[in-house]
Amino acid sequence: MVLPAGDRPGADATQALSALWDYRVYARRWVFLLVLSLLSFSNATLWLSFAPVADMIAHHFLLSTEQINWLSRVYFVASIPSGVVAIWVLDSVGLRWATIVCAWLNFAGSVFRTLPFMVGGIQDPFAFLMGGQSLCALAQTLVVFSPAKLAALWFPEHQRATANMIGTMSNPLGILVANLLSPALVKKEEDIPLMLGIYIIPAGITCLLATACLLESVPPTPPSARAIHSTSEKFLDGLKLLLCNRAYVVLAVCFGGGIGIFSSFSALLEQVLCVRGYSNEFIGLCGALFIVFGVLGALVLSLYVDRTKLFTEAVKIGFCLTSVVCVAFALVSQLQGQTLALAAICSLLGLFGFAVAPIAMELAVECSFPVGEGAAAGLIFVLGQAEGVLIMVLLTALTVRRAEPSVSTCQDGQGPLDWRVSMLLMAGLCTLFSCFLVLFFHTPYRRLQAEASASCSIQEDMSPATVDREPHPAATP
Repeated sequence: MVLPAGDRPGADATQALSALWDYRVYARRWVFLLVLSLLSFSNATLWLSFAPVADMIAHHFLLSTEQINWLSRVYFVASIPSGVVAIWVLDSVGLRWATIVCAWLNFAGSVFRTLPFMVGGIQDPFAFLMGGQSLCALAQTLVVFSPAKLAALWFPEHQRATANMIGTMSNPLGILVANLLSPALVKKEEDIPLMLGIYIIPAGITCLLATACLLESVPPTPPSARAIHSTSEKFLDGLKLLLCNRAYVVLAVCFGGGIGIFSSFSALLEQVLCVRGYSNEFIGLCGALFIVFGVLGALVLSLYVDRTKLFTEAVKIGFCLTSVVCVAFALVSQLQGQTLALAAICSLLGLFGFAVAPIAMELAVECSFPVGEGAAAGLIFVLGQAEGVLIMVLLTALTVRRAEPSVSTCQDGQGPLDWRVSMLLMAGLCTLFSCFLVLFFHTPYRRLQAEASASCSIQEDMSPATVDREPHPAATP
């Protein structure tokens, strides 16, 4: 900001005020966002690489469906204890080192999964598959918590929601690729090593970029007033403030439940639909539509919220529309031959459900200020993973084996499962979380209010009247 010559304060006042007012943005913030997005993308592909071809994996390794489910479920379990550590790492160690450690864990996990094919004579391949998935799961907590932190530290106020959206939506893009790529690569059981090898490539590239290109955790000059105090509360003090914040607790429980439902949906989609005769290719298409429309919805909604700041309204409406579509999926998924209806429902489920994810993360930061972004976003994710474990275990526990119908395309060598009760429960939980959020979540936007107050204070300090009131050094007795 440049003031007219007659309105400029003295040299000492100008130097002091410039430290508060001269915010800057750096082009390399996009490099950091690119690396973080690629890392999130790679981690998601590794998480769901087995789910679209769960039946072939189970048959090849002589595993049960429950064991295959644990290859996805381990992400939920591992992220609960490691999530608390990840919150501390982000707010204490710094974003750069957190991202580099995450990239190496992700790469190591992708390689570890291939050892049953690279080393002969392994008696228990499931242990290596689970070990690799566990390393990737430890990386997930850091990468999912980071977009809100990166947006606050490196991006100006009018770009925060968009930056958070890009970082957050890279994860479902990875799920999209896994849903399309795994069925395309694994036409027969002999193709499984090729699939595992392909997924190592993005993990290795991301590891190299993170190590070579990320040079600092914070920019030399902050982009906004909030960035100066991005970790204003200590770790334990911040957690206490979050647990005592009623609005944050309501949002965490409801949005965490939504994360659990959507994670379970992505992991179990193939098992739910193959019973009704749908092919792996069509199921992969449904997963792809789910993600593509989710990313498009998130892009449009983030740009809109960046301009209007209607965080609460966007999240509440998105949750309600998601509940309606979730009920439709619970009903239609139990019918045969409903390809068009299922494709449309999965598209709408992504459009309404995934679109609110980055907005909800920003809303969590807004309602929990002055707690750091890592803690605000991280605790929601940890709670979401805990709810995801419970939901996924409950959904699979309510299934029952039945005589295999002629239309089933499941290839796990066991009788197909009846998912009717489980899908109705999933729809009921989604509706319950939506109603609870609409009725009980109310909050001011504390971060925006703090930034507005800081801007007003700076303008008052820079006004001519304030400068005139300061005594000249020569006039001081």
